[in-house]
Amino acid sequence: MAADAGQTYDIVVLGGGSGGYACALRAAELGASVALVEKGKLGGTCLHQGCIPTKALLHAAEIADSARDGAKFGVKTTFESVDMGGVHSYKDGVVSRLHKGLQGLVKAASIDYIEGAGVLTAPDTVTVGGRAVKGRNVVLATGSTAKSLPGLEIGGRIMTSDQALSIDFVPARVVVLGGGVIGVEFASVFKSFGAEVTIVEALPRLVAAEDEAISKQLERSFRKRKIAAKTGAKLTNATQQGDVVTVSLESGETLEADLLLVAVGRGPVTAGLCYEERGIAMDRGFVTTDERLRTNVPGVYAVGDIVPGLQLAHRGFAQGIFVAEEIAGKNPAPIEESGIPRVTYCDPEIASVGLTEAQARKKHGEVATYEYNLGGNGRSQILQTQGFVKVVRAANGPVVGVHMIGARMGEQVGEAQLIVGWEALPDDVATMIHAHPTQNEALGEAHLALAGKPLHAHA
Repeated sequence: MAADAGQTYDIVVLGGGSGGYACALRAAELGASVALVEKGKLGGTCLHQGCIPTKALLHAAEIADSARDGAKFGVKTTFESVDMGGVHSYKDGVVSRLHKGLQGLVKAASIDYIEGAGVLTAPDTVTVGGRAVKGRNVVLATGSTAKSLPGLEIGGRIMTSDQALSIDFVPARVVVLGGGVIGVEFASVFKSFGAEVTIVEALPRLVAAEDEAISKQLERSFRKRKIAAKTGAKLTNATQQGDVVTVSLESGETLEADLLLVAVGRGPVTAGLCYEERGIAMDRGFVTTDERLRTNVPGVYAVGDIVPGLQLAHRGFAQGIFVAEEIAGKNPAPIEESGIPRVTYCDPEIASVGLTEAQARKKHGEVATYEYNLGGNGRSQILQTQGFVKVVRAANGPVVGVHMIGARMGEQVGEAQLIVGWEALPDDVATMIHAHPTQNEALGEAHLALAGKPLHAHA
């Protein structure tokens, strides 16, 4: 719908990613007049360069592994090759269907969708291509972009996840710079597609934001998959010659690869958008807000990856809904960052919610933990996966953290979030009946053990 040049909207949203479109849809549902400004495609990074396409690649990788491993299940299958054209066709089909559905939702909600690069020219005005779009409230939701390291230029065989999502070949050797979520997910994909993979991580362990026990299990599982991980290793230089990238480490070691994937995190997209010029408080490029996602400028809010904290699509989505309800006077409860579920879709999959054991000890002093090994879970044995469910409780109090690793653990994080969010005691969960045979039983078993009545576990 074309914007009315003379209209003042209740809300102008700058950015049509997870945070922006969620805010726009919820605000429209609550009766507000909304303009949504987006320079790229509706759905933002998550739909087009992040969550959806990367998980489609990971599913294709799982299919490749299933084809290789059929014999151990008594099914005679052979793995021939990965057709990257076919993989991209499948991936792009998923993205396209979701994109069309989202466009339909925005249109049906009577949101004025304005295509173009917007700039904040006043606290109540976003200017798009010379047209001023005014709002009683403005929501900044401009998202994030893949970062690199100083002096490390992206191009050719040195790429970020953005370029890696559309490569038309399977590299024989890949070095992944960064052992966080994006790094381990792409390492998992490339290994399944047939590449020799080495992860280089400056921190002492992979997925350093997770509970330490999870990191150790992932490193063991990756070793078993023959994915090499060099932790506590820093890059000093990377050069390209022809189709070969030479990676130099601080230790003096050099690695040669056909592709260097730079996965060193994501930075906020705020430069050149005139936020600081409008007096909005910033910190290293991020927009700072209070717990109600208000900036220091009245009537201006910020959501998603430009706000310091977890860079997760569902966090942005929740924040967008929160701001729409806040503006509508609904007085929603602030979002508790530690209660946001986190999933890393490598093989094995990682899912967690709440505090790690170290964080819980720092906050609560005395804690109790239990790790239930998936070796005792029937469904996990059927799936031939290894890992565990770890539960952390505060002294004799509620469960404050759940940490899981193994195939399909992301599907278990919903119940884990309810347990942590409702501050359940292990005894409360122990009374719940978990269906058999499911991996979900592993959550039940861990809580039974913490409640002092282990069935298939040791107290």
